[in-house]
Amino acid sequence: MYCLGFRRSFLSSLKLLTKTDSFSVPSYTRSPVSGLDGGQRGVPASCACGMSTVSDSGNQEVVIRIPRQMQERMDNLKQVKRKKFQRVITSRPGKMLITSKRPQLNQPASFILGKFDPLVLASKGWKHNKSFGDYFTIHNTQDTPPFVTDGQRDEKEKGGSKTVTFKSLHLSPEIVEALQACGIEHPTTVQLQTIPRLLRGHNLLCAAETGCGKTLSYLLPVVQLLRGETEGVLGGQTRCLVLVPSRELAEQVSGVARSLCSRLGLSVRVVGGGRGVGRIKQAFSHGPPNVLVATPGALYKALRRRCVDLGDLSFLVLDEADTLLDQSFAGLVESILQRVQVASSPAQTRGPIRRAQLVLIGATFPSGVGELLSQVTDLGSIVTVTSRGLHCLMPHVRQTFVKVRGADKLAELLQALQGEAAAQPGGGVLVFCNSAATVNWLGFALEEQGVRHVRLEGQMPAAMRAGIFSSFQSGRVDVLLCTDIASRGLDTQRVRLVVNYDFPHSHTDYLHRAGRVGRAGARGATAGGGTVLNFVTHPWDVELVQKIEMAARRRTALPGMESAIHTPPLKTDPKSNQE
Repeated sequence: MYCLGFRRSFLSSLKLLTKTDSFSVPSYTRSPVSGLDGGQRGVPASCACGMSTVSDSGNQEVVIRIPRQMQERMDNLKQVKRKKFQRVITSRPGKMLITSKRPQLNQPASFILGKFDPLVLASKGWKHNKSFGDYFTIHNTQDTPPFVTDGQRDEKEKGGSKTVTFKSLHLSPEIVEALQACGIEHPTTVQLQTIPRLLRGHNLLCAAETGCGKTLSYLLPVVQLLRGETEGVLGGQTRCLVLVPSRELAEQVSGVARSLCSRLGLSVRVVGGGRGVGRIKQAFSHGPPNVLVATPGALYKALRRRCVDLGDLSFLVLDEADTLLDQSFAGLVESILQRVQVASSPAQTRGPIRRAQLVLIGATFPSGVGELLSQVTDLGSIVTVTSRGLHCLMPHVRQTFVKVRGADKLAELLQALQGEAAAQPGGGVLVFCNSAATVNWLGFALEEQGVRHVRLEGQMPAAMRAGIFSSFQSGRVDVLLCTDIASRGLDTQRVRLVVNYDFPHSHTDYLHRAGRVGRAGARGATAGGGTVLNFVTHPWDVELVQKIEMAARRRTALPGMESAIHTPPLKTDPKSNQE
């Protein structure tokens, strides 16, 4: 009894928290313990449980041994307390970067998460069935698009008193007047980097975020250089070919090209896919155009029937190159490139015997571009222009992620269509689905609810697809249900809300879809770039969402995306290896 009582009182008084197996204290050879009779008894130290007496130069010490299980339990408790305090991010005044259903996981915009700091995600447990109804939002930390403000900031750093205009890029007055008629006066950052290099004759690969004006970045130098050639040389030859992945994008690019070429006497034609051979021949019935905008399939048919000759090209442009170099178009694009003599240096783009300048444009860096381009030109001749926001989430667009069951997505969509972002006058809504079947089913469901909309998907016949996007772009219809066919390059300046009814399969698709809002020249570009609403349902969707949230918290680019041209490995002969 006395031994056990002494041990408990001694351990509680010292509050033993140690990582060592044992420690020593001065020995009490006779511990004063009150007895029942009011006196004091002496308890020998050797009688205490778990204690042993050690004699050293006449001084006695007591060694108290702690069981290993108790020591490990205390260590685990201290680690749990330490982690709990590390997870707390103190709130600071100002804008918030991320807000979630659980306030302890919020992150202010002024807080910078280090590379080695512990990372706690709001979507960490979203693979569990009990996570339905959870959400988090990545807020816009800027009010204006970065590709607009950067150009003005660069001019101020150089000491200029005036903002940069297209006149400073040595463009002709006719082109500048055509731009001013469209309400365009100041170039974006990408245009400042791209136009001078193209005017000097370089082959160029431009990878920049969506909506930064990449179409004008290659059309303006093309029209400028074609204007300098004599009319006799231009008479019956196609000098510029622009390849695009879809018919809608072909119509859009050709419309911009006509607005620039109409004052300079240059002809523009468009050849889209899904048309019969008779329609393709009719497009060339009045002779080859100076600027031809085409899809790969339609152009390949025209080449096989010798409706057009690419031997005298001065420019070959692959718009949305990351899509054109995908498996669905790679074979056709490769056969077209083999028919064009691409320049290997700027000197080959001038003079009587000239070769074509190669221009690749995309919102994400095309994978496998080195293996294909090495067959037609020297990779060292290609100048790469990449923006600082490449493969990053747009800082001027608000993005919300909601974990929702598949059966509840229709109700969430109807509620979103009645929200503030969709209710703004003149604002459009894009609803993305992963398949044409989902687009059609969702269209019937919205019809039952009385929601007026149009549909756009790749399996539609050409006659049905004609005019669908133009009706949405002109404002006759405010809701467009579509697949990823509408996420590549299309100008959607009136869009204020993008809904990913089906979460995309890759980060590339997500960046293209989210890039339909917050574009250069958009109405809401000065008051936030709009909203992206994402419905997250499947476990494989959660993995992509977690990587997106991680990149947002650490302010880095999305992982797993290329940002440079890689030289293809040398092909070796298997017979030589056997020998």
